[in-house]
Amino acid sequence: MTSTVDRARAQVRALVKTGADAAMAAGDLAQNELCDFIVEVPADKVNGDYSANAAMVNARTFRLQPRKIAEAITAHMELGDSYFSRVEVAGPGFINFYLSPAFFADVLLEVRAAGAQYGKSDFGAGKRVNVEFVSANPTGPMHMGNARGGALGDCLAAVLEYAGYDVSREFYVNDAGNQIDKFSLSLDVRYRQLFLGEDAVTLPEDSYHGADITERAKEFAAVYGDSYLQKSEAERRRALADFALPKNIANMKAAMEKYRIDYDTWFSELTLHQNGELKDVIDLLTARGYTYEQDGALWYRNKQVQTELLLKEGKSQDEIDKLELKDDVLIRANGNPTYFAADIAYHRNKLEKRGFDKAIDVWGADHHGHVARMKGAMYALGIDPDRLDILLMQFVRLVRDGEVVKMSKRTGKAITLTDLLDEVPIDAVRFMFNLREPGSLMDFDLDLAVQESARNPVYYCQYAHARICSILAKLSAEGRPLRDAARDELMLLTLPEETALIRFLSTLPQVIVNAAGNYDPAKVTHYAIDLATLFHKFYNACRVNVEDPALFAARLTLCLCVRDTLKSILTLLKVGAPEKM
Repeated sequence: MTSTVDRARAQVRALVKTGADAAMAAGDLAQNELCDFIVEVPADKVNGDYSANAAMVNARTFRLQPRKIAEAITAHMELGDSYFSRVEVAGPGFINFYLSPAFFADVLLEVRAAGAQYGKSDFGAGKRVNVEFVSANPTGPMHMGNARGGALGDCLAAVLEYAGYDVSREFYVNDAGNQIDKFSLSLDVRYRQLFLGEDAVTLPEDSYHGADITERAKEFAAVYGDSYLQKSEAERRRALADFALPKNIANMKAAMEKYRIDYDTWFSELTLHQNGELKDVIDLLTARGYTYEQDGALWYRNKQVQTELLLKEGKSQDEIDKLELKDDVLIRANGNPTYFAADIAYHRNKLEKRGFDKAIDVWGADHHGHVARMKGAMYALGIDPDRLDILLMQFVRLVRDGEVVKMSKRTGKAITLTDLLDEVPIDAVRFMFNLREPGSLMDFDLDLAVQESARNPVYYCQYAHARICSILAKLSAEGRPLRDAARDELMLLTLPEETALIRFLSTLPQVIVNAAGNYDPAKVTHYAIDLATLFHKFYNACRVNVEDPALFAARLTLCLCVRDTLKSILTLLKVGAPEKM
């Protein structure tokens, strides 16, 4: 359905076109074809609600100064029953349009009619998108990067759904490769130390030293005692990993569930090794001429692939040489595939085997160097690299009392995702981790997150929602009729605080589209904050409970629109919308 905003823009174009046609018919402009022009929303409302640059872009067409063209067009313009009350020529020839009360009335009618669906669109046209995020190694507790990645990835997926994409959320479980070998070695050492003493077995420096490893070894020992001391090292390590991994993965799933994240797929890296897909991708790269053998290992021609892509982008060979591109190992000399090889197979699985139109990965900023390699590998496989988008997320610092915090007060250890969710309301965690665009560093203020004040952004938005609910409850208790206003009644809303709030309500669909197109759900959280701010300004300036029944119904309807829109946004972010606070 065409939105009120879309109709307004279309009316601007139509009014300019008919005005120009009438000016040409009257002889005020030479007969000619009107060139395309831009309709935009001026930053300063003094310059109108909409502005068209038709006169400037048609100066050569009509061989006149732009301002004279604009004056000729507007002189023959009939606003009639359009959304505009007046039109003015400004500056060198901008044609500025000023909205009438009809526009604001229709926005509110549109919001009320859409209800919880307001803001949704078909921008994504049902394209299938896979959003993969968090994907922590199952070898230990999840950290702050996983906390930000979880909130960012889940809210991005929700925004994409709102914008009309068919979205699948995915967690890639790295349950194969070097990190699992290191995990099983670490478990093995801790297990043997339980019976032989720490002096008898040394844990290598590059192993996992966390207390969670010792805990898993103790749990294994509680079940099997010292019986595995007599087994071979390979058998013992395999048994320890098979025992501990499911427990760690179960903990990750529990943490994600607590974080209000419901994944459609938990994808096991190990399956790529077992079902032959990893071998298939190696064979395909070899068949396409992108591998070679050296020093007993199989290498991927990353330098060649990157060069081909960069030359296509118009880079010079000198520019490319300065990048000092290098090739990558796919199969080590010992016969084991690298993580990179498995990652190529995994992305091929998403884009080719499962047929997603787009794969979006949320990665930490430390993976920056991996982005071009992975997109290049898709190109090497014959897959359009533009079907893979990688969102790099900067790191998080926890702050308390103005100081950076790294250790938990309770445990004296590094703060994990679970620690954070135990200390800070989940509403605050999800909302505040989406206050900054992914590529920006952020400080997470633990004190602010638990504050019940206007300084806390999530509390501020929730309070606006609760305040509206309180207003409605009070009016109902007083026996006032809580009904929707008719269109002519809504046209009574002409005060600056009223029109500013309604105008802002009208922008939500485009905000969602922009957030989806830029992979930036922070645009939605900031919209919620700004909407709450504008509502508070309206409430302080415009009394709702007035005697005039028409104005009362109009302001009540505006309150209902803001309440429902705030609730929809908070629900999208999986943040509560309390009715009382």
